[in-house]
Amino acid sequence: MEEDPELVRMLSVLWGKSAEKAGGKKNLLLSHLLDTAAVAERLWDSYLAPSTRELLDEVAGGHGGGRKIFSWLCGIHDCGKATPAFQRLWPEGADVVRTAGLGWHEATASKYRWRHDCAGGYLLRSLLTEAGWPDEHVAWVWPLVAGHHGLFPREDRLRPPVKARGQLSGVGRWPEAQRAVVEYFTRELGFADLMGVAPAKAPSRAAQLHLSGLVVMADWIASDERHFPGVDELARVKLESARERSEQAWAALGLRGGWGKLAGPGPGAFEERFGQVPRPSQTMVIETAQSMAAPGLLVVEAPMGEGKTKAALLAAEVLAARFGADGVFVGMPTQATSDPMFSQVRQWAERVEEGLASQVALLHGKRMFNREWRRLVEGSADDVEARFGGVDEYGDCWDDDPYGLQGASGGRAAALGPAQWFLGAKRGLLCPFVVGTIDQLLFAATRTKHVMLRVAGLAGKVVILDEVHAADVYMSQFLMEGLRWLGQAGVPVVLLSATLPPDQRRDLVSAYLAGAASREEYTAHELPVPRGYPSVTAAWVAPEAGDMRFSVAECAGWRANLEVAVELLPESVPGRSASREQRRAAQEAADRDVAALLESELGDGGCALVIRNSVGRAQSLFQQLRERFGDQVRLLHGRLAVGPRADRTEECLRLLGARAGNGGGRPPRLVLVATQLAEQSFDVDADLLVTDLAPIDLLLQRVGRLHRHNGVDRSERLASPRVVVTGFGTDHGAGHTGGSGGITDAAALDGPRPRFLGASEFIYGRWPLIRAAALVRRAAFEGGWRVPGQVPALVADGYGASSEVVPPAWREDEEEACRAWEAEQQERAERAAGYLLARRGDREGATLAGLHYVSLPGSGGDTDLDAVVRDGEPSTEVILVVRKGEVHRTLSGRVLGVNGDVPEALLDEVLGGTVRLPPRYTAQVAEQLRPLPGWLGHSRLRFSPALVLDEQRSCVLADRRLSYDGELGLVEEDTVT
Repeated sequence: MEEDPELVRMLSVLWGKSAEKAGGKKNLLLSHLLDTAAVAERLWDSYLAPSTRELLDEVAGGHGGGRKIFSWLCGIHDCGKATPAFQRLWPEGADVVRTAGLGWHEATASKYRWRHDCAGGYLLRSLLTEAGWPDEHVAWVWPLVAGHHGLFPREDRLRPPVKARGQLSGVGRWPEAQRAVVEYFTRELGFADLMGVAPAKAPSRAAQLHLSGLVVMADWIASDERHFPGVDELARVKLESARERSEQAWAALGLRGGWGKLAGPGPGAFEERFGQVPRPSQTMVIETAQSMAAPGLLVVEAPMGEGKTKAALLAAEVLAARFGADGVFVGMPTQATSDPMFSQVRQWAERVEEGLASQVALLHGKRMFNREWRRLVEGSADDVEARFGGVDEYGDCWDDDPYGLQGASGGRAAALGPAQWFLGAKRGLLCPFVVGTIDQLLFAATRTKHVMLRVAGLAGKVVILDEVHAADVYMSQFLMEGLRWLGQAGVPVVLLSATLPPDQRRDLVSAYLAGAASREEYTAHELPVPRGYPSVTAAWVAPEAGDMRFSVAECAGWRANLEVAVELLPESVPGRSASREQRRAAQEAADRDVAALLESELGDGGCALVIRNSVGRAQSLFQQLRERFGDQVRLLHGRLAVGPRADRTEECLRLLGARAGNGGGRPPRLVLVATQLAEQSFDVDADLLVTDLAPIDLLLQRVGRLHRHNGVDRSERLASPRVVVTGFGTDHGAGHTGGSGGITDAAALDGPRPRFLGASEFIYGRWPLIRAAALVRRAAFEGGWRVPGQVPALVADGYGASSEVVPPAWREDEEEACRAWEAEQQERAERAAGYLLARRGDREGATLAGLHYVSLPGSGGDTDLDAVVRDGEPSTEVILVVRKGEVHRTLSGRVLGVNGDVPEALLDEVLGGTVRLPPRYTAQVAEQLRPLPGWLGHSRLRFSPALVLDEQRSCVLADRRLSYDGELGLVEEDTVT
């Protein structure tokens, strides 16, 4: 190239970043390529998991070669900018390029578009083939370039528009200049020529997706103009200079990986981490992890309170040490369960290595309400949604947002927490340790923009998913798709569940192993069934033989079985044609029955938990109980504003949690009325449980709140655990049936069709309710349940095919309900299939080409994806404010500014007024509600619609009157006529 001054001149004018987006001075294209390559070297040295480095060494053909090829793969991403299609976009730069002898016909070029990512894939495919690369390696490398803006096109979409007649790709000396860019960059990295870069082994498609995410990460870091200002002289474009810039940027951003190469935990590690000797089930889980010959899947099934999470965290250490993982992702079913897990994971991480607690990120939409998280990120940017400064609008990706980089710009590390760079949109999973909702993993299984960043955030970690039984059939499609990709990527996964139906266990294992074996389909028919409880099931693909391996172990639980008495409290269930007055009367009667029962049972004191299947039922019962028990009643449900709800949840855990039971403030009498919020990961101890009927696995989860802790003083009447099941009807009317007296004739539930609440059937479906009712009926008259010993058998019966479970009079109804259930499940599964990352028939694909054959709408942000991975009608959140005259106030009465402006001191209080509305209001919220004018310039309020209440704290929306009560929460009143 030194022999061709014209070619050197061309390289010295091809720009990668405009002066406006590179600190006032344009950044040459080669400068940006080398900056990105140098960032990749920093990623290799200080971020990549040992397993990822090992993978790249294999791709390169030997130890030590992976770093160099990884740097090249990241840096080459923008080679498509060496085209008229890109160079014409910045007028000032375009003039200089044309003056240097690289021209185009502007009138023609201006009519068409050719994205520079597609252009890069097109050019590189040609240049690599020309250099002699085998087709197999050309095929997997070009999509890394073509997809670096978040979408992987099909190969036939790479070509420039034919009608552009070469004016976008370049004619004349353009091909020489394009080749020179790639060759200059390649030699600068230490390769003799392009053939010297050729890989020795093609990685799996999941590994390619992981690498693609790392390419995007390197590009985004190198696009920050504050750390990579423009270099406009070719003589100054050197790899060593780029390395200096990247080292300074890395230090300024405070980026880092996890624990690096982790030593295996020693014999006393469990006690060191958690301050207690491991229970037999915990030892069993750890020993099973130690026995696995390859990364695989661990399914841990154990009762509530057995210590599954602690066992999983130490198993994660074992798996990380053995298979080269550098961090952990812990996925929880809800935001509410993620918060306490965040604290637990931070404590564990700090005991693994000093300083790691600060690297744990909390990842869900309400994390700023978590006090512990907020303390960690104090000092981060005021506007964490600020636009990422270094992204160049001349990227010719006109539908980007931009580059998906609406997040923290990354000026420095947050004061006590993870690097601020990790706090932005789509980047949270890249943090080395993450606790969040399971949705974060489900998002990684969707065919959405920048999905590679999510996959890169999971690969190289150990993934722990809690309460996996909570995923319905729709969510399970994304869960299984995610497991396929994780299996192929060699990511160890630990699944936790108290109650897992056998078919669901087999499906989850099958999905992971199908991925690990790179098969389109696989069913683990040979998977052994656990013979005891607690149990652990391990599955992996043998490294050499390639066959499926399984290990199943069982042991005794740490606590003796609880003999739980099961009692029935039927109620009058109105038919579908019942009037509003009839429904209200039936509800009031049901509330009176529960209230009378509690008055009787709590006469000598005690704490009861009542779980209702709908908010309306919970609110109605609370009002009835408040008249009888006064301030000894609490209400907890999902339509409380998030601030009061968090405070109330904290109060309930304090009053009824583990510490309260041993002289720690447990009240002499208390009734907690709750919805399904109290069903999972809610560590309260009740003397008595009253619950609406639910599917058997969920019912057993609720029973897990009974007599949960030892050492609690209980009244003689409540000394033995009892559950009273209500929320269903009979043809014999209401009455109390079971262990403590009342109707004892089994015929009380022998009608031809049991009656269930409409809300319960809508939520759960009729078939699982029929089978649950049959099991409850049997238990009420045959001695109750042994918990947890009977849990596996009960769950198997609750979802099994045997008709012997149900009374003869119900069987025709049960068979009809089963057919309807199966049809609905199939329909929901097929509905999810359209959003999955890999389409059916393409799971054995060798490359990423065409992965986004049809991309999903939206930017791929979390808000867009919520409606994708969770079935049902979408709901929406609003912020409640009260207007008195012309003045807006918070729910607690604090005055806001003239236009609703929020002083910093009131921000948390305003956000604490957020409440989620039922789905029926979603359309009206979108059409009618907007943020207050004073919120539009505020990063955390500008997208939040305000629901303005009058002085009576009510309003009309969608022809219904809504009101907010400090105790009841959001109340739906009658339709407004």
